[in-house]
Amino acid sequence: MNTRTPNYFLKEYERSTKGRLKIYVGAAPGVGKTYQMLRDANEMRQSGIDVVIGIIETHGRKETIEQIGDLEIIEPKEIKYKTVMLKELDLEKIILRRPKVVIVDELAHTNAPKSKNKKRYEDILELIENGISVMTAVNIQHLESLKDYVNRMTGVKIRETIPDKMLTIADETKVIDISPEGIRERLKKGKIYSEDKIHSSLNNFFRLGNLTALRELSLREVANEEDEKLTSYKNEKEVDGLVGAKEKILVCVNLNFSAEYLIRRGYRIARMLKAELFVMYVKNKHDHGNDREIVKKYKEIVDLCKRLEGEFIVKVSKNPASPIIKYAKENSVTQIVIGQSARTRFHEIIKGSIVRKIMRKAKYVDVLVVADPQH
Repeated sequence: MNTRTPNYFLKEYERSTKGRLKIYVGAAPGVGKTYQMLRDANEMRQSGIDVVIGIIETHGRKETIEQIGDLEIIEPKEIKYKTVMLKELDLEKIILRRPKVVIVDELAHTNAPKSKNKKRYEDILELIENGISVMTAVNIQHLESLKDYVNRMTGVKIRETIPDKMLTIADETKVIDISPEGIRERLKKGKIYSEDKIHSSLNNFFRLGNLTALRELSLREVANEEDEKLTSYKNEKEVDGLVGAKEKILVCVNLNFSAEYLIRRGYRIARMLKAELFVMYVKNKHDHGNDREIVKKYKEIVDLCKRLEGEFIVKVSKNPASPIIKYAKENSVTQIVIGQSARTRFHEIIKGSIVRKIMRKAKYVDVLVVADPQH
């Protein structure tokens, strides 16, 4: 007896009409992601597959440039920004050309103003929707949920990020692994950056401890993704015993600077537990809703929640603990993530501790109190 649902067959059909996505992941610049991607593309071309280059970033590295070989290059689009001409992926030209596979390097890249899409990963998703398979590359520090962790570990502020879902939807993820010592040796030989940048790079981002931690992150993240895909595949094929009670994570935020940190922390927990993610903002009806900085911060946390595929909830109350407790009870939340109280001791005596109220009244719900990363 065939017990497949209509939704199962719809997913199978969508898979057959969309392009595939292959991501080359590295721990740091210069590990050889683009080099390996070009080598693989040339092998595919020799096997008769129609593969082209949509955009490539060689960073002037001789070894990488040589790997381009005879691959067809679709000329990028030039966009004028202020006094310079920027080269961006020509999405329309690639869709018109309709290759079987296209190389689109630098997955985390932010497109020039006036481009069709704000981010390159959005271009890639559009190509896949049009039935064109994509090969791309990214360093692990550009994952949205790792942004705070990498910043604290390396001291480097990560400006360009991609949603973690890009690894999830990838059909194949390939880690280009090289030892931390090997990366530093390549840097010393001038194979990654020009001579004037070598000394500062070795003593900053490319410190041995940083590279070791980033390497471990890249291997672990990809391994976790592969494990999740296997579980998802088994669930779709209706293998018994894999679906248990669904965990639900509720992250409680206000509009201070630790909101994004809390959301990313909650996402990491949700992802590890294969749980649903909810983010709640409890605002006071007297909040200054028209203040430019508050509006900007509100938009930032809503956008982050959306990128991490969480559900954003707004409640209005003078007592923040009440709607949090009520929502947790009504929606079977299993874990609440909340920041350490910023109230003074005097304020807590007068009005009470929000965290204590939640812990006292939200029975059977685990409460994680996260320390302020700024302190």
